Amino acid sequence: MKLGSQEGLVPGRDLAEKLDNLAAYGYEGIEFGGGELEKRQDEIIKATENHPVKPSAVCAGYPGMLLDSDLHERGRTVAGIRALLKAAANIGAIGLVVVPAFGAPRIQDLSPYKSARQLETELLVHLLKDLGGYAQEVGSIILLEPLNRYETHYMRTLADGVDICKQVNNPNVAIMADFFHMSIEERNIAESIKANSDYIKHVHLADSTREPPGYGHTDFKSGFKALRKIDYQHHMVLECSVPGPGEVELPKSAQYMNQWLQRRK
Repeated sequence: MKLGSQEGLVPGRDLAEKLDNLAAYGYEGIEFGGGELEKRQDEIIKATENHPVKPSAVCAGYPGMLLDSDLHERGRTVAGIRALLKAAANIGAIGLVVVPAFGAPRIQDLSPYKSARQLETELLVHLLKDLGGYAQEVGSIILLEPLNRYETHYMRTLADGVDICKQVNNPNVAIMADFFHMSIEERNIAESIKANSDYIKHVHLADSTREPPGYGHTDFKSGFKALRKIDYQHHMVLECSVPGPGEVELPKSAQYMNQWLQRRK
């Protein structure tokens, strides 16, 4: 397991300084937002190719959402995801974080023929079969992110995400586990991680307060133990608000997390 942070949380005048700071703070990965990423590929490759801190993943940044009722909007979303999957592969990141839907349903319920949920799932699987094929082609992974009930009506648990992955049946369509969302939706974070282990390829870190680990009541000890048990080898990245100076809070959070990462019992 390798600790990382989203770029926007890291102090520094430019990317090179941010990378140096992350290394000094005890981190090994950096996650980039998808906005403007295509224009930054050369900059990122140059800065990270000989640096100990490596790109972990790309977080969203495409227009619209996959489960939109409008054909044009879905087309824009698919095109944006394809472009960012390629960019993620180019910079050496594992893949692109994708949220199928935010908020309430946009697809009409057609019961008794089919419910909105059935239609959404069929549409999502159809779109992901195509996108998953492209991800395989370029060497990237679609990282489906379950959100909590206050942010989406659809795909809230790791098991929900895995159900979609199984229907798509493509190794380049996987899930990511976000400790903040899991603290709301999962009955037992550690057990959920173990139950869905084959599909977890990325992790986001935030405490129950959506601040860095150590500020809330989320049980990171058992969660990290579960990740060790499944032999998780990828990045775990801070995605949270920072309640103070980054040069203080990021090393503090790394120190807090390392006490659990280093324990083997």
